[in-house]
Amino acid sequence: MKLAAGAFLAGATSRLLPASIPFRYFGAAVAYHLLAWIALLPDAGASPRFTGGLGWRLAALHLVTLGVLVMSAMGASLQLLPIATRQPVRFKRAPAAIWWLYTPGVGAIALGMGTGAALLLVAGATAVAVALLAYAALIARNLLGAKGMPAVTAHCWVALASLLVTLVTALSLACTYLGAPLVDRGTALALHVAFAPYGFMGMLVLGLSYILIPMFALSAGPDVRNALLSCAFGVAALLLAVAAALGVVPPLARSIAIALAGVAVALHLLLMRTALRTGMRRGLGRSFRLVRMAWALLVASLIVALGVALGAPMGGIATLFGLLVIVGWLLSFLLGILQRIVPFLGAMHAARGRKPAPTPSALTAARPLAVHFWCHVAALALLALAILTDGARLAFAAALVGATGAAAFAVFFVGVIRRMRRQPPPSQARVAQIA
Repeated sequence: MKLAAGAFLAGATSRLLPASIPFRYFGAAVAYHLLAWIALLPDAGASPRFTGGLGWRLAALHLVTLGVLVMSAMGASLQLLPIATRQPVRFKRAPAAIWWLYTPGVGAIALGMGTGAALLLVAGATAVAVALLAYAALIARNLLGAKGMPAVTAHCWVALASLLVTLVTALSLACTYLGAPLVDRGTALALHVAFAPYGFMGMLVLGLSYILIPMFALSAGPDVRNALLSCAFGVAALLLAVAAALGVVPPLARSIAIALAGVAVALHLLLMRTALRTGMRRGLGRSFRLVRMAWALLVASLIVALGVALGAPMGGIATLFGLLVIVGWLLSFLLGILQRIVPFLGAMHAARGRKPAPTPSALTAARPLAVHFWCHVAALALLALAILTDGARLAFAAALVGATGAAAFAVFFVGVIRRMRRQPPPSQARVAQIA
């Protein structure tokens, strides 16, 4: 995988999907990001000790996980993997069809959870499951003919396998509200908590990072052996978590699984640190402050997960774990990367038949991103403090600040769309033609 960013991007334009495909996924993620914070407002005061159950807190959680995290990952992987594997998408209409099934399905899940409508929840979960299975088939078809980047491919295969576990456990938990669970609720919940954030989203994020971080830092690709070793430790951690959830091994195995996950994360972060240190582009700005913060909170999530496994006597520790892994790590990372990838893809699409071609920085409005950064950090800190002190007012303030930041991020996204569609002034176009 020792490829410079330039080599990776060579011929990438020919494998770009139509702009409407990735941008509809990213646009839906931006909308659900705002809706998630708004959905938290009615029950924000009770969120510091949230442990499950239907209501708007559960709806807000899944608007983040399904509506923002998975939606963004689907859009990014559908575009990046064909470039990385040097193969075009075989079924051109499939990504749009998946979006049309998945997006309203997420809305139905959130509405069903918020209002307590179990049938609507199960209907939405079924639509989402079918869409994700179609997405998995599309990605698997692309990975089967992959050329190069074995570490990326390995992580993606693990993510797809984890997705199947996530879907089975999610459907089982949804059917619990109808009185017909597929698996015992405790077992299903333990597997879902391990495989949804760490197995599916986590391995997908780690794998795509081996493309994105070197690409934006303009560095060589990471060492393949260490990247594959990180993946192997991650797989071992997930398998041990399965054995612990099924009761095949003693409960202490959960702590060992977390330790193995820690080794996987340590190896990954060393590779990311090397990519950033050796890259030709050093000033990566505010977006990578979010990325670095996300990496730190990933480590923190494992430490808190160990506390949960060992039964640490701390009120709200399970809620704190969820905050760190979902909002602290995954959401912070994806929002940081979206700030880079949205203008980057916008510039690549806008460059077709347009002179002079716009740069990503020319498509980016800095002020909304500054507002979003500080609001996101403040909301995360307020929620953590609310959990530690069981503070209802702090949680409500966090939801308000988070919604403000999400609205600012939406302004940034809409600005990119408008600028990439804007034609250059006639004078600039004439100068470009003469030159």
